[in-house]
Amino acid sequence: MTADPTTADRDTTVDTAAATAPAAAPRPSDAASVARRLEAILLVVDEPQSLVSLAAAVAAPVPAVRQAVAALVADYDGETGGPRRGFELREVGGGWRLYVREEYDDVVGEFVNTQAPSRLSQAALETLAVIAYKQPVTRGQVASIRAVNVDSVVRTLLARGLIAEVFTDPDTGAIHYGTTDQLLVHLGINSLDELPHISPLLDDGSDGFDGEVLK
Repeated sequence: MTADPTTADRDTTVDTAAATAPAAAPRPSDAASVARRLEAILLVVDEPQSLVSLAAAVAAPVPAVRQAVAALVADYDGETGGPRRGFELREVGGGWRLYVREEYDDVVGEFVNTQAPSRLSQAALETLAVIAYKQPVTRGQVASIRAVNVDSVVRTLLARGLIAEVFTDPDTGAIHYGTTDQLLVHLGINSLDELPHISPLLDDGSDGFDGEVLK
């Protein structure tokens, strides 16, 4: 049987186009490019990231990322001839994250508090209640309980000084949050023991939302 010339021509055209199509350009792997991509990622993460996670995020080998991280640490610390920055790249719980330097905590806290609105949103109040009753608790557990992403709300509560980072799990790198004395002041109570006893009604988030919803 003779092949359809139209089909044959089309197949030849497709094969030729596929053969001549340029391959996707790999991301630059030079140290400066890797460092710039790392900075972009580190600016938006809320929890420490392992070298493996960072390597996957910037599409670079782990050794190159390790070298770039070391270079950024030295740069921010003023060891490369530039100024010492007001922030630092710190390893916590086996992961890396940008932090305000401890000596500037008061300055940043005062600024954020003066910029913050006087009232909390309903989402912030609900998140704050979960943290108050279930602390120490991770963002993931809070999100599981509320069934929504709570990243921005947690940042707001941190900025307002109502919650704080209690500790970081050394195995997972997950940050556990708890409330601060400032919350007690705002509520006009001396301790969390004075809160209404509704903690048993709150799911800890470990089982998701398959169980019966309390009404």
